[in-house]
Amino acid sequence: MTHDVAGPSVASDGSLPLDQIICGDNCEIMRQMPSGSIDLVVTSPPYDDLRTYGGHSWDFYGVAWNLKRLLKPGGVIVWVVNDETKDGDETGTSFRQALHFKDVGLRLHDTMIWDKGCFTGVGSVRVRYGPSTEYMLVFSNGKPKAFNPIKDRRNIHAGTVGKADTVRLPSGEMLRKTHEGRRMADYGIRFNVWKVSPEMSNANRFHPGQFPEPLAKDHILSWSNPGDVVLDPFSGSGTTAKMARETGRRFIGIEVNPEYVEISRKRLAQQALPMDVA
Repeated sequence: MTHDVAGPSVASDGSLPLDQIICGDNCEIMRQMPSGSIDLVVTSPPYDDLRTYGGHSWDFYGVAWNLKRLLKPGGVIVWVVNDETKDGDETGTSFRQALHFKDVGLRLHDTMIWDKGCFTGVGSVRVRYGPSTEYMLVFSNGKPKAFNPIKDRRNIHAGTVGKADTVRLPSGEMLRKTHEGRRMADYGIRFNVWKVSPEMSNANRFHPGQFPEPLAKDHILSWSNPGDVVLDPFSGSGTTAKMARETGRRFIGIEVNPEYVEISRKRLAQQALPMDVA
């Protein structure tokens, strides 16, 4: 398989530009792609006016319409966002975006939190608690067709043997549940608050809003299967593409800034192919 990270456009026959980082306007590029062709979107759009990203603007409503059209039944969008605070008032842009995705027919499948574990420097701690999180909004086109939950949450009851218990139903009736004789596993499914440190090392930081690789990788593992197509319409330095290829998925990245396209090309060129990619 070849991996052209500098492909200029979608093929004239409308086929998907697989394993490419395309330089251009994301709405224009996505309009050329066939409907119902994407399994998973993992992306982080520019947040309000928090960063300039080279001065490029973007069309949220156009992006949302295109993503809804491109998503396969059961496909998922992971939309990582935050809000700017202006004069002590958070913009609420993330909530408006979430409601619009619902208006165009997607489910708000989960409102997840990225806990960075550190003060992000946005907002004044003189009048509010220091912010350390971002939203990871998970939208789905119907019921997600893939969910591969990550099990790395240490179970405080690991090794113990379960006993019978009861729960009260909405009708008031008591239902007996039993775990008798079952040994509690060492690890359970992760909750929807993920603590992942941001990329702080200058040696590994290529973009002002760069995803940590584990964050992108864990979403790709969770919401897609090997061989699926993963799209990032705000590809930046190519982290989603890099993690998609590492996990045996196909990728499409769209990035308007040619400098970041070149950075993506270099990162992907340095990455070894996984053994299970044909």
